[in-house]
Amino acid sequence: MDDDKIILANEASEALGRKIAHCLEIPFTTAQKKSFADGEIYHAFPDDMSSRDVIIIGATHNDRSHQELIDLIDGCHYYRAKSVNVVIPYLGYSTMEQAKPDRNEIPKGITRTRQIFRARPDFVAFIDLHSEAVLHAHRGDVQTLHIHTNELIVKKINELRLDSFVLVSPDYGRSKWVARLAGQLHAPHTAADKDRYAMDKTMVSQVASVVGGKIAIICDDMIRTGGSIIQTAIRCREAGAKDTILFATHLVLAGQAREKFKEHGIRKIIGADTYPGVENDELLDVFSVAPLVATALKRHFRAGR
Repeated sequence: MDDDKIILANEASEALGRKIAHCLEIPFTTAQKKSFADGEIYHAFPDDMSSRDVIIIGATHNDRSHQELIDLIDGCHYYRAKSVNVVIPYLGYSTMEQAKPDRNEIPKGITRTRQIFRARPDFVAFIDLHSEAVLHAHRGDVQTLHIHTNELIVKKINELRLDSFVLVSPDYGRSKWVARLAGQLHAPHTAADKDRYAMDKTMVSQVASVVGGKIAIICDDMIRTGGSIIQTAIRCREAGAKDTILFATHLVLAGQAREKFKEHGIRKIIGADTYPGVENDELLDVFSVAPLVATALKRHFRAGR
């Protein structure tokens, strides 16, 4: 890529930003940042942003990271960047894209995404969204892209060299996506019967017997507390699965999730490096989305010529 391109990240996504910069063969630029005693945060760009195509990598998994991303976008406009291009590896509040009117809920998946769009980035890419509804939370003045990690997931599963396996969706809402993966892998698939009875509580009642004698690979877009996916793993074993492997793009693993996995005999969780701080260890097998993001960015800039 040419010298007019510059890449930076909010603090949360700096590690991924550096990987993407390496794939694009452009330098990674670290924004100068410090905190004052009263909690205010200072930012400064170490390089000239004017007339340059700026790429910002920024997960919005918490309020601080969300606001920092908006500050970086606005700062690029202030210094007259040629274009501002954003990649959001993990979108916070993405499961709250709908509101129940009788509860007066705020659909923060939509409202938070609108805040990002109102900062006027030229292009925003998201990775494995929980719902594509957020792609349309603007007035048509922002170019958006949904980057799917399917090809990386298929590659990773093939590398496991398993003799006999079945893909399992933890609920019917993700079953079409799991079915597409299964088609690429020439493998059978099924979906668990899951009901949600509270905001963060679910109950998985059964899994089809097609898992019998096979390794069940349970696939989802994210693992947050692990409750429903652990229940799905238990139901797979009850239905005769000889082992279970968990697969999710966004490894949030909030609260005591890791301890719960160990308690229930989950030995391997495979996922991407989209959520800040996720690294390989005895439980997690993490692959990087950096090559996929780099390819999408190259395609975006070629199309804009």
